[in-house]
Amino acid sequence: MPHTVEALIVEDSPSISRMLESWLAEEGISCHVTDSLAKAMEFVNRTPPSVALVDLGLPDGDGMDLIREISEKEIPVYPIVITGQGSLNVAVEAMKAGARDFIVKPPNKTRFVVSVRNGLETQRLLEDVTTLRETFAQDRFHGFIGSSSAMQAVYKTIEAGATSKATVFITGESGTGKELTAEALHRQGSRKNAPFVALNCGAIPRDLMESEIFGHVKGAFTGATTDREGAAARSDKGTLFLDEICEMDFDLQVKLLRFIQTGTFQKVGGSNTVSVDVRFVCATNRDPWEEVQAGRFREDLYYRLHVIPLQLPPLRARGGDGLEIAKNFLQTMSKEEGKNFERFSDDVAQIILGFEWPGNVRQLQNVIRNMIVLNDGDTVTREMLPPPLDRFDPKTAPRFQQETHSSAPAVGGPAPIASPADIRPLWVMERDTIENAITICDGNIQKAARLLDISPSTIYRKRVTWEELEAQSAGQPAPASVAY
Repeated sequence: MPHTVEALIVEDSPSISRMLESWLAEEGISCHVTDSLAKAMEFVNRTPPSVALVDLGLPDGDGMDLIREISEKEIPVYPIVITGQGSLNVAVEAMKAGARDFIVKPPNKTRFVVSVRNGLETQRLLEDVTTLRETFAQDRFHGFIGSSSAMQAVYKTIEAGATSKATVFITGESGTGKELTAEALHRQGSRKNAPFVALNCGAIPRDLMESEIFGHVKGAFTGATTDREGAAARSDKGTLFLDEICEMDFDLQVKLLRFIQTGTFQKVGGSNTVSVDVRFVCATNRDPWEEVQAGRFREDLYYRLHVIPLQLPPLRARGGDGLEIAKNFLQTMSKEEGKNFERFSDDVAQIILGFEWPGNVRQLQNVIRNMIVLNDGDTVTREMLPPPLDRFDPKTAPRFQQETHSSAPAVGGPAPIASPADIRPLWVMERDTIENAITICDGNIQKAARLLDISPSTIYRKRVTWEELEAQSAGQPAPASVAY
């Protein structure tokens, strides 16, 4: 939604403000005029204009304070200083405070109009970019489910790193999707039509690990009755994923390092050198640098592998993603098991959102499978939950305690509905939640937006919408602008 007012004129000289207002009117640019710093502050914080034309010498304060307010709170306004104090020092100070342009009185009409037009165009482009980011925020990505900001960052890293041959080092707790991430890197890149080979370094006996990676020739050891290709050869032109890399035997790490550096290897028991083109991706649920410091992982191999680090967030740090993933599991597993489940009851949904999930997505997947296999119906109820979820109270969860027992009022959900009279329009509930968050953040919209996982410009646009809805609810015409 566009700004309610395109330009705000903050000027204490009536003759100059009328002149500027008439110039903008000739250009078809809507504006609001005030001669007060306090009123300008209120206007900018409530319904930001696209451009603010700010005089510095105002009756109730310094216009530079308004420039700083816009900059510090990252309010989506293009500030232009317009003043008779035309010294270089004033211009430099204004630019440092956050001004985007500087006009000296008496202003030249052409110069003035060009500055305002540039500001309007800049803000329009910024709003378009923000809208595109919000519109195209991905909730599905190569097998991942989730639209949280934490996962958006993961998707962007995968997209950026997929086309490179640089090694990606994935870290994260068990069950966060490290192999899924490696597959996404492979499918997103130019090697997607070549092999993807995965090896779990912690699941293969150490005395067989070298053969699993490099292969062996007949007679290399007892039981080697034929030649065998290893993962290195099978992944030629493709991707080799080494999961739980920190479990690899220390001596084998030397051979792996040589393979990564040269792209060549020898089969166990063989003498011929084999050359391949492989993209390496590795992962661990440990802290790799701690493993280096403990002497269990070679430092030179660490630096060779740790080119593009990718940290996967635990499920408890992904906001509402857990419930979306659970709904997807419920749908697919119900179909697989021939059951009729369609939804979760409200209390089960709250449990899914509030539980810490130490086993992350893998644990959630197993819990949903358990409930579906042992029960039937169209709704998953609390009685169907396996331990420990059947005894879990969301109100005792650390996240709930943090929200409800802080010194500030909770931002959380709406009050319980006891009767039809308690039901309020959805936009009112949304408004109250966002405004409460802003209050808790001491009026800092940028901080509130970050905690609410939305952009600051979204809050400003919603505020304009709320004012229109309030006017409609009161039987009044929607305001064209907000007067102060």
